[in-house]
Amino acid sequence: MRAVTNDKDAPRTAAPRGWREATEAALYGPQGFYRRPEGPAAHFRTSVHASPLYAGAVARLLCRLDAELGHPHEVAFVDMGAGRGELTTAVLAALPADVAARVRAYAVELAERPAGLDPRIEWCAAPPSGVRGLLFANEWLDNVPVDVAEVAADGMPYRMLVRTDGTESPGGPVEGPDADWLARWWPLDPDPGLRAEIGHPRDEAWAAAVATLTRGLAVAVDYAHTRDTRPPFGTLTGFREGRETAPVPDGGCDITAHVALDACARDGAALLTQRAALGALGVHGGRPPLALASSDPTAYVRALSRAGEAAELTAPGGLGDFGWLLQPVGVALDALLAD
Repeated sequence: MRAVTNDKDAPRTAAPRGWREATEAALYGPQGFYRRPEGPAAHFRTSVHASPLYAGAVARLLCRLDAELGHPHEVAFVDMGAGRGELTTAVLAALPADVAARVRAYAVELAERPAGLDPRIEWCAAPPSGVRGLLFANEWLDNVPVDVAEVAADGMPYRMLVRTDGTESPGGPVEGPDADWLARWWPLDPDPGLRAEIGHPRDEAWAAAVATLTRGLAVAVDYAHTRDTRPPFGTLTGFREGRETAPVPDGGCDITAHVALDACARDGAALLTQRAALGALGVHGGRPPLALASSDPTAYVRALSRAGEAAELTAPGGLGDFGWLLQPVGVALDALLAD
């Protein structure tokens, strides 16, 4: 699945290079996809855009964490890969006034600060260090660039190279830390054509993000798989204007791959489906009782709408199958996940 684009603003290079380097330039370079003024929401829809119930659940998690921290005079909310600040804005709006007054909100994003953003939100290129609170990474890790390995005719994995038109060619054999990571987390059988994304850059990025918390909770939400469910041909793909497309590293589309969240997890972490995590935070897709339609038709319609949105967020085969990695830092998870 390869295609050529004619985006005149895309970065160009004649020489093939690894997918990690090519993706870094295509997404985050001076004219990269994530620096474009329209923002990611113009190209794909996340749980944040699907329903305000999602931000409400994150706000509820932040309130529970605030209580677990003893209601400090300041509690951080750090939104990794903030897009145009949609989640941060919605979480602030969903918080009770007494909690919102103590929240210091950070939107972490490389693009320029959007005009008209809530002045309470600090816009930054990297997460703040030494904070207490909730670090939330919604579909961030899948855009941390990784290299791709493919098994060749000799039964050995080789690092794939790519040009800006998406044309691939094999590079050298996978060696060193890349080979070690594959052996531990995504071992490939010697069948030609099998592929894997080499995920240790994501492990390192997540560990660095978690390390910015002195106490609190870090949550990563993403397309995910675990060691016993790795896809045989990898998951590298692209998105442009709401449609899946070839992963062409020319700056004209998103380039993404599912995340090996189990490799990112550290001691004490929990891995849940989004369906289970949102259920623990009070988001359920059940229909309201029909009796409400007679006693309060307006309330019934509102409740029915919320139920439909909750059903989308928790649907099997869809958003409900997303992975949630919860990494506590000096707090207990049990109190945070009690429905």
